[in-house]
Amino acid sequence: MNADRRSGRAFVFGDNVDTDALAPGLYMKGSIETLARHCLEALDSGFAGAVRPGDFVVGGENFGMGSSREQAAMVLRQLGVEAVIARSFAGLFFRNCLNLGLAPLECAGAGSIQSGDVLTVDPVAGRIINRSRAQTYSCVPIPDHLLEMVKDGGLLPHLAKKLERQRDVS
Repeated sequence: MNADRRSGRAFVFGDNVDTDALAPGLYMKGSIETLARHCLEALDSGFAGAVRPGDFVVGGENFGMGSSREQAAMVLRQLGVEAVIARSFAGLFFRNCLNLGLAPLECAGAGSIQSGDVLTVDPVAGRIINRSRAQTYSCVPIPDHLLEMVKDGGLLPHLAKKLERQRDVS
C-alpha cells in the first residue's frame, strides 16, 4: 500500500476465485500488460477496463485458489489494485501478494461489501470503512515487517532497500 490509509472502489467477486481467472492461461505467454487486460474477464468482462489505481478487489472464501502462478498477483498490481480483501485466501496466493507488493487483507465482513462501494482501508489498524454503507469491518492486520515489505513494492525491492541501508552504515 502506498500509504497507511487508502480509499477506492470495491470490485466484488465470490468464493473460490482461482488464479486462472486472475491470470488466464491462454495469455500467459504474452506481456504482463496483455495478461492484465484479461484479468478476471471470465467473471466480469469489464473489470480490467473499469478498475483504476487505488481500487480494491473483494472476494469471498479461498480467494486465489489453484496454481501457484505469481502472475495472478502481478496483474492486479499492474492494474493498480491497492489491496485484495477476502474472507480467506489460498496460502500461495496470499504469500505471492506480499512478495509482489500487493496487500492481502483477511476480513470476515467482506461479504457485506458490494461492487462500487467506496472503501477506506487501514491495514495497520486492521480496519476497513465502507463509506457507501457507513459500516466498519475488522480485518487481520498485516504485521509491521510484512507491511513494510508491501510498502517497498514487494520482497525484491524490500531486500534491495535493506542491502542499501547496510551499505550506507558500513
